[in-house]
Amino acid sequence: RCSYFAIELGENFTNFMTNKFKHYKNFHITNADFETYNFISNSFDLVYSAAAFQWIPEKVGYPKAYDILKSNGTFAMFMMRPDIQPGGGYTDEPLYTKIQEVYSAFFHPETKYKCNLDYDARGKYGFVNLECREYRKTREYSADDYVSLISTHSDHITLKEPYKTKFYEGIKEVIRNFGNKITLYDKITMYLARKP
Repeated sequence: RCSYFAIELGENFTNFMTNKFKHYKNFHITNADFETYNFISNSFDLVYSAAAFQWIPEKVGYPKAYDILKSNGTFAMFMMRPDIQPGGGYTDEPLYTKIQEVYSAFFHPETKYKCNLDYDARGKYGFVNLECREYRKTREYSADDYVSLISTHSDHITLKEPYKTKFYEGIKEVIRNFGNKITLYDKITMYLARKP
């Protein structure tokens, strides 16, 4: 039997997940941040990050993940890079160009992404058996669904008025003008490592 402990920075998402999984006695979630939470050393078989680890400074995140893992425990991080053309190289794509115009005009997040996480630095912090696996997936979104997706991105969450409404409405308008469909070609990278 396993137990699952999640740490989530967003209060609303924490409440949503608490309610959604309330019938699972082995699921626990707390509204806190990974960097300052007081974990017990050597207590987890798996530390997993779906998307947020790149926001944690490398010198804090890797040592903390290493410390809380049991010996032979696994550290897993996912990173997704969506393109709007297969294989990337989308700078000549008219849809992409129009979307970039909206970003240039209205994307002024309150908290800019400053971390530059080196996903390959895991070995520098004691991890062994470093692996990198790639998966590909194609997704199609309407304008509304695409805006719902990007509004979950950490840097997009910090957008404030007067930019926020103009930004999201601008993105919707561009996608609607291109048939109300945007296709994303995702490259999902899974980074694995083990604590000896």
